[in-house]
Amino acid sequence: MNRQLRRRLLAVLALILAWPPPPTAAAPREIPRADNLAADASRMRAARIPLLVLYSQADCHWCELVRRDHLLPLLSRPGSGARLLIRQIDSDSDKPLTDFGGSRITHRAFARREGAKVTPTLAVYGPDGRRLAEPLVGVRIADYYGTYIERLIEQAQQNLGQ
Repeated sequence: MNRQLRRRLLAVLALILAWPPPPTAAAPREIPRADNLAADASRMRAARIPLLVLYSQADCHWCELVRRDHLLPLLSRPGSGARLLIRQIDSDSDKPLTDFGGSRITHRAFARREGAKVTPTLAVYGPDGRRLAEPLVGVRIADYYGTYIERLIEQAQQNLGQ
């Protein structure tokens, strides 16, 4: 290869490497907190998707691990919104919430009513507020937790179709 051709190829390569990457959607930084499950239910019904709820509380190390290592990456996947909704309910908060039936309640009271005594707890719901699978309570074997979440989602999607 002659020198002139080699220089041209190196110049083209330098331009390619200097070219900025295409813009991408910003990765979500937090799980949306539940505020109106009745409105979420309408969206779920229209799209035929389940709702995955993280029951969390302040200063819960395991809750942060589930959010950071599992749920935020799940939300970042292309098409994840077409597969399911994800919301967080703060079991130790009196933040207002509209439940699936349209009644006003707090995050704390909703978590208590749903029996979410341990955090983190992951539960999946259909648009009628019915649980679609047994909840995932606590963090079992951390190395397999992502697999447990995938199974929970798959079971919810199967039971949603019934």
